[in-house]
Amino acid sequence: MYNLDELAAFSAVYGSGSLTNSARELGVAKSTLSRRLSQLESQLGQPLLRRQANRLIPTEAGILFHRYCEQILSLASQSQHALDELREEVSGELVIHMHEAFARGWFVRELETFLSRYPALRLTLHTQLTPPRGPEDTALCLWLGMPPECGLRQETLGAMTRGLYAHPDYLAKRGEPRHPRELSEHAWVDLLGESSQGLWLRHMGDEDECQILPSPSWLRVDQHVLHIDAIARGKGLGLLPHWMAEQRLSHHPESLKACLPQWQAPPLPVTLLYPFGRQPRKLTALIKHLRQATPEEWQGTTSPSLSRPTPALA
Repeated sequence: MYNLDELAAFSAVYGSGSLTNSARELGVAKSTLSRRLSQLESQLGQPLLRRQANRLIPTEAGILFHRYCEQILSLASQSQHALDELREEVSGELVIHMHEAFARGWFVRELETFLSRYPALRLTLHTQLTPPRGPEDTALCLWLGMPPECGLRQETLGAMTRGLYAHPDYLAKRGEPRHPRELSEHAWVDLLGESSQGLWLRHMGDEDECQILPSPSWLRVDQHVLHIDAIARGKGLGLLPHWMAEQRLSHHPESLKACLPQWQAPPLPVTLLYPFGRQPRKLTALIKHLRQATPEEWQGTTSPSLSRPTPALA
């Protein structure tokens, strides 16, 4: 098998007739170029160039071999170019896992935008209620809440602050609470039973903290869409991410109203989980896209503001 550096050396000298000029063109020492030519001639078993006056001119064997030399170098260049394009191309199939809270809205829209840029890519989406258990579970997962240690890189995109909401009609009938202690007098819609052990709220003005135990929930749900739907139908109060509530209100005005707006629960981190090490470009391109597309509303708080544990929503 021919050495490409030796072939390039012969091709350069064949064209210029000068070791000095060819060495300068290739960016190597003159002695290195001469050695490569000698090694190629030794492999072929006959001289390819001979000196005439101040020039190196091809022998009959050199003229014959030059045609094949150029073909080999051209094929090598084409193959490298094709491999470079393959490495840079965003194509193939990518499996994405996401917390069920992202089944609607921002994440799905951004995936559609990403696919419009890279039509050769195919995405498969899976929603899940529990976080990945290890690197073998997923190539990429978007998670809401504090993920456990699972052997995956955890990149925080931001955090969703949370507050209390109810339907305006519910509040008109039952009255608005004036302090978190009054929540026990109201119907409560729970998500994944997270309030069963009590909730911590912080007053954003004076930093006062309060632990509350809402009334037993008449309905417990395991998905955010069911949770927000029940609250918007006037079934009681509940704790919602402000960003999700605002998205709901943009499509269904007056379906929700904030209660005790100065009191907030610990924010929920929004995290990308993916394997350590070098990733295929289709994955790194998607991660970069999601970083750039992260809503500004998530950027104000990137870690829980309360000292209490943030639920994992799992």
